[in-house]
Amino acid sequence: MTTSLHKPHIHRTVLSNGIVLLLSENPTADIIAARIFIRVGSAYEKQQQAGLAHLLSAVLTKGCDGLSSLEIAERVESVGASLSADTAADYFLMSLKTVTSDFAEILALAGRILRSPTFPEMEVELERRIALQDIRSQKEHPFTIAFEQLRQVMYQEHPYAMSALGDESTMSRLTRQDLVQFHQTYFRPDNVVISIAGRITPDDAVAVVESVFGDWSVPDTPLAKLYLPDPNVQPQVAIAPQPTQQSIVMLGYFGAAVNSVDYAALKLLSTYLGNGLSSRLFVELREKQGLAYEVSAFYPTRLFPATFVVYMGTAPENTKKALCGLWTEVDLLFTTPLTEDALQSAKNKILGQYALGKQTNAQIAQIYGWYEILGLGVEFDREFQELIANVSAADAMAVASRYLREPYVSLVGQEEAVKSALP
Repeated sequence: MTTSLHKPHIHRTVLSNGIVLLLSENPTADIIAARIFIRVGSAYEKQQQAGLAHLLSAVLTKGCDGLSSLEIAERVESVGASLSADTAADYFLMSLKTVTSDFAEILALAGRILRSPTFPEMEVELERRIALQDIRSQKEHPFTIAFEQLRQVMYQEHPYAMSALGDESTMSRLTRQDLVQFHQTYFRPDNVVISIAGRITPDDAVAVVESVFGDWSVPDTPLAKLYLPDPNVQPQVAIAPQPTQQSIVMLGYFGAAVNSVDYAALKLLSTYLGNGLSSRLFVELREKQGLAYEVSAFYPTRLFPATFVVYMGTAPENTKKALCGLWTEVDLLFTTPLTEDALQSAKNKILGQYALGKQTNAQIAQIYGWYEILGLGVEFDREFQELIANVSAADAMAVASRYLREPYVSLVGQEEAVKSALP
């Protein structure tokens, strides 16, 4: 079944084994980028196996049926291509890029890796050691400590509470058999989206994907569904005394999932508050008050309710003032409507950055595959821009009132500074 969707022209085909193929034909450059999404990420891990999806992504390309890690690397590098695997909270991703003439060969290699990885014990052990080193080094970064602490307080038993790396105890316990089991459970054709952008026709794209993946059959077992509890924890304060040169002050709020009607307004508010040198937090708290070494806001796109975060790095003696300043700026969102100029400026910024994020074949393959794997469909590209454009000052204020009233607070810094900052 093939359907064509308007602007930009995306061809969507569903193979007989359930694989969804998206193609954005772009004949201008002799490059093809592909993104292979699997509907599984760190949110699908058991709590005691946190870090499993990350470890799988690190080991996946280190050996497959008949090929060693070195042989895989040589095949990719000999034609100047790139091939890598990565994981996120809501999905797993294999990325590849190559000149048009080598695309069939590199996609075949990617298919072989995806379908029959060998997870060599030595590679598992090596990548686990690297991950453990990363976990330890993150403990030296005050921002990471603050964000980990915030997520733990907010999400508790929900998998979004954990870092993608897990922690030292969970990463240390992971085995090769865990990787095999996770792979067998979730890596199946009816759980896959392949998004391609570049100089290739729809017919050729279908033919090459069929040749690589067409004989991949769907297992008899039904696809595992993910049902996660809604986090239900009262806002609270967490502090981590550390002998740091600056304090990290972080406020977190439960935002909406990507499929919520409130998602676009929250994205807009995050941009208005903390995106760039002209943002509200930067101008008010850094430029005017001189409080911040760094100050920002972020609100990631997630399948489940995501964190809306504002944070600042400040001098220890300014910790309390910084906490009050951040809190005040967020509270203003639901007590004072945005001016038309401020609202339009935030819209221009988010839509401009969005357009710039779809310049290359790799970016195009990424964004449409991402929307498809999240269950939004490729039409969300147009819908998102319309939703942003249609947010009114009253909408923004109502959404802020709904989501941004009571923060969870995470403080990291010198003990006296963070304790004296508490309300």
